[in-house]
Amino acid sequence: MQSVGPYRFTHLLGTCPVGKAWAAIDGQGRFVTVAVLDAAAANTPGWRESFAGTADAMSQTLGGQAFAYADFSAAEPWVAYPAEVGPGAEKLFRALGQEYQLVPTDDQGAAEPVSGVPQQVSGPPQSVSGVPQQVSAPPQSVSGAPHQVSGPPQPVSGAPQPTSGGSFAPWALHAGPLPTVQPAPTPQPAVDVPHSPAPVSAAPADPPSYDPFSAPVRRIKPSEPPRRRTGLWMGVAALVLVAAVGSGFGVWAVAGNDQADPDPLPTIAATAAPTAEPVEPGLKPWAQAALYSPEEHALAVAAPSLVFVEAVFTGYVRDAATNALVRPTPVSFIRRCSGFLVSSSGHAVTSGSCVAPDEDHARWIAVDALARLLVQEKKLPSGEVANYIRINLPKVRFTGAEPGTKPVSEVYGQLNNAKGNVSKEPAIQAEVVRALPAESGSTALIKLGQDNLPAVELNRSASLDQDASLFILGFRTTDTVFRNAVYRPQSKKVTVTGTSRLGSVSMYRISGDLGTVSHGGIALDPNGRVAGVIDQDQALPDKANRAVVPASTIGTLLDEAGVGNTLGDTDKIYRSGLDAYFGGDLSVAVTQLDKAAGAAPANLLAQAYRQNAAERERLDSAQGDGSGLVVPLLVGSGVLLVGLVIMAVLLVRRRSTIG
Repeated sequence: MQSVGPYRFTHLLGTCPVGKAWAAIDGQGRFVTVAVLDAAAANTPGWRESFAGTADAMSQTLGGQAFAYADFSAAEPWVAYPAEVGPGAEKLFRALGQEYQLVPTDDQGAAEPVSGVPQQVSGPPQSVSGVPQQVSAPPQSVSGAPHQVSGPPQPVSGAPQPTSGGSFAPWALHAGPLPTVQPAPTPQPAVDVPHSPAPVSAAPADPPSYDPFSAPVRRIKPSEPPRRRTGLWMGVAALVLVAAVGSGFGVWAVAGNDQADPDPLPTIAATAAPTAEPVEPGLKPWAQAALYSPEEHALAVAAPSLVFVEAVFTGYVRDAATNALVRPTPVSFIRRCSGFLVSSSGHAVTSGSCVAPDEDHARWIAVDALARLLVQEKKLPSGEVANYIRINLPKVRFTGAEPGTKPVSEVYGQLNNAKGNVSKEPAIQAEVVRALPAESGSTALIKLGQDNLPAVELNRSASLDQDASLFILGFRTTDTVFRNAVYRPQSKKVTVTGTSRLGSVSMYRISGDLGTVSHGGIALDPNGRVAGVIDQDQALPDKANRAVVPASTIGTLLDEAGVGNTLGDTDKIYRSGLDAYFGGDLSVAVTQLDKAAGAAPANLLAQAYRQNAAERERLDSAQGDGSGLVVPLLVGSGVLLVGLVIMAVLLVRRRSTIG
């Protein structure tokens, strides 16, 4: 049977124009449903990002559908959902606006083709608000033929429509048609797939929980039972009893009568993610890359250093000629971006245009903010905002409380998951140390007011070749309300598409971005070091964050500020723990990661990987404890074999006598 990651597919559950939903089982016998995006869809711009973004939104929203594992960078990206929590794979495809069709079983008669040739989708996936609701009700009964959940699929003539609301989904804003995707043939169900029993009571009850491994009728039809031979089976039972007694004696003889009773084997419930009271780091590398791969290792090294940066600017809009106030009250605006720590003492690199915009840029933002205030006060029609900015921008200045002074700015940083408009804990106040202008790289160095923070190393000599693959890390949000939006660190695999220049700096152009606040984030090399910092591509109409300023420019910034890129002792312990974890030395990994987690509480990944290592070590121990049963089982099997031989001889003699 086909498999992905740790899962073996058992049978096909349903199809849609862009992928398939499978029932699967892992090595510990746990059931999941797996949504697989077809390769043709994954290679179409926008669909891989939409698939990953929607799965992430479903898992991170309160009451949503959390996935167990995922590999969004695979040729055919996939997401696995625990079967006991419902039809997660189906929900994901419906959340993408797809026409999903269940696959009928063979016992329902000659069924029509599952979906024929799927109709071509003429556009990318549209936005989805929050966690998608289940479109179809759960099956009502496992006896008899199932009721049709929804009508037969209609041809898809346009872009998939949202399943609920009109929420803005940044990952869904892509263009390009999706090629026709042919569904794979329905595989035969595995013989070891369990079936759920039918309801015991005929009285109305709550709908049964979803079980993709149950079928409306039996998948394996039993043959007619053979004629019973009571006397023969009584003899077999007696011999088995003798064998059991003999095996018990064999165990006693081998183990000795002075041994303590063995402890029961622990229940195996393994997962690559933490199981007992798991921590929730902002970024989960095991869900962003193949398990235990070098890519996961690199993400795990760098991710703790990511910082969400928020800068608040407050000043006054004045007439440039007279210094008279255009508005008597101050005007404020907020800038948000990503950053990363380069020293354990709190120094971080981020976007210069975010925390230290030049006067022209700050003035434009201030005038835009003023125009929108006037719209709220019904003093300016909403359609006149652009015209107001065009007319007034050359005539005003944005200053501090006194003419000629700079506006007041406040900068804050947050690690792991972050929330906008927060100026107290967990936000850490910061100050701008040095900033480079746009023509020199538009990067800035800030100092957070806290030490013992997780840092990342720079690769100053990094050179990114054309078509080279790399991961980018930064913050993004799916919220539509700006003020208190929640931001989470994310990663994405992109390729280098070319180079460009901005002033004296040569920049790399990349194939994708993480959203509007990812500038200042990390472009990662294969060893978990910074190859560059994400910036806006000024050549693009929307100035998307699809450019990378090389790490050598960051090195120059640090040198000018007299700040070293140094790892603290805790950073080194964390890395040694990760090396042991990915190298399979789990006891060392548990020890080192426990030290790192205790010394740097902000590094949630240290806690998460410590739990992962402890769980893997427990499983290895459980499997090792089972080896002591081999000798007793061999002794018992030998006695049973002798008994069966004696029984066979007696049966032959009996038949000879009767004949």
